[in-house]
Amino acid sequence: MKTHILLIISLLMFTLLGNSTFAQIDVKGKVEDKTTSRVDQRLDEGIDKTLDGIENGIKSVFKKKDKKNKDKSENDEMDDNSEMIGSETESEESIDSKPIKEKTDDKPKLESFTEYDFIPGDQILFFDDFSQDAIGDFPMLWTSNSTGEVKTINVAEGKWFHMNGNDATYCFPKDIVFPDNYIIEFDIIPDSKYDYGIDLTLYQTDPENVREIEDDLYPGISGLHITLAHDKWETKGYGVDDEGNSLDWIIGSSNKNTVEKEKVNHVIIWIQKRRVRIYHLGAKVIDVPTNIYAESKFNRFRFYAWDRNSYPYISNFKITTASPDMRSKLLTEGKLTSYGIYFDSGKDIVKPESYGSVKEIAAVLKENPEVKIMIVGHTDSDGDDAMNLDLSKRRAANVKNYLVKEFGIGAERISTDGMGETQPLVPNSSVENKAKNRRVEFIKQ
Repeated sequence: MKTHILLIISLLMFTLLGNSTFAQIDVKGKVEDKTTSRVDQRLDEGIDKTLDGIENGIKSVFKKKDKKNKDKSENDEMDDNSEMIGSETESEESIDSKPIKEKTDDKPKLESFTEYDFIPGDQILFFDDFSQDAIGDFPMLWTSNSTGEVKTINVAEGKWFHMNGNDATYCFPKDIVFPDNYIIEFDIIPDSKYDYGIDLTLYQTDPENVREIEDDLYPGISGLHITLAHDKWETKGYGVDDEGNSLDWIIGSSNKNTVEKEKVNHVIIWIQKRRVRIYHLGAKVIDVPTNIYAESKFNRFRFYAWDRNSYPYISNFKITTASPDMRSKLLTEGKLTSYGIYFDSGKDIVKPESYGSVKEIAAVLKENPEVKIMIVGHTDSDGDDAMNLDLSKRRAANVKNYLVKEFGIGAERISTDGMGETQPLVPNSSVENKAKNRRVEFIKQ
């Protein structure tokens, strides 16, 4: 046994000291002498240190091994119901009704989202965050040919629509007058089994066959399929000719920045007449200049979940007009209302998706160096009055900070204030109206 230990130590010291040093000094012999009589003090001290290092290293290895075995034993004893997100064996319900994970980075950098060149307009055409719905109910503004329910989950705040039906269609059953230029935004959380994914379809209803629940594969007389798969994006424009025959698809595709499983994905779709652009994770992932058939007049939208193994969650679905004339509104009218400055609920940190709107305001100020502005924050009526007032002031101050720090606008040109919930544009009687009241205004001084 002693011989084996000496051999192991000699081999380790051969590796540590190198061939040339080992050839010049009979380390093996010295180790043997050290073990029996500890001669040659100077070399002994070096050997002592080496022996100590080896001993500590061996102890460390066994400690790590013991800890690993202990952790494994503890994990084996865990209750079967305490599932972890991302586990291969987790059920689709495992992200429901658990504590929200604490975020480690709540100050994202705007500069990482410089491809976010869209600018939401000053009108909200539709909004739903399911806050008006009871947990466990099907959302009141939607309809379906299958099941679904509103839930809370552990990876994000708020309420989420769990589209958990097989081969299911989820429709908003009323008409929306889409302009030529508009933006659709929503958050989606794919579950662990998300594969092909889900389709968002914009379409024009057939006036001779208007249906509340449109479950055809290609609904209406024209439309646009937008597929959010785990490994790709796909857009597919479709239509019919004057005789009712189907036209060829107009297809766009990309595998850039695809949606991530079990995470909040904020998807932005900008429609500008026939052009379709999609943004995700700080970049433009799709840009097809002629993706929609000419003369299409979309008036409905739906989600189609035909991936039978996956049941995603959505929330914060919003449709706004796009690209207001900021220069005209601010310089001529003296006031600009923006729905393109984003904050998390109850937070004052400007989110990266705000880049396009903030950049456009900065461009107006740079082109007109004599112009000064006041930034005013507004909230809806949910929550405490005093807290809303304070939150609106902090949000306005942070918008100013971004204009100053990221775009070089002089701080002396910008003042800020917050009105909380005291100046609503419309009554806070619905989720859509509340969304209209949550805004940032830029007022020419």
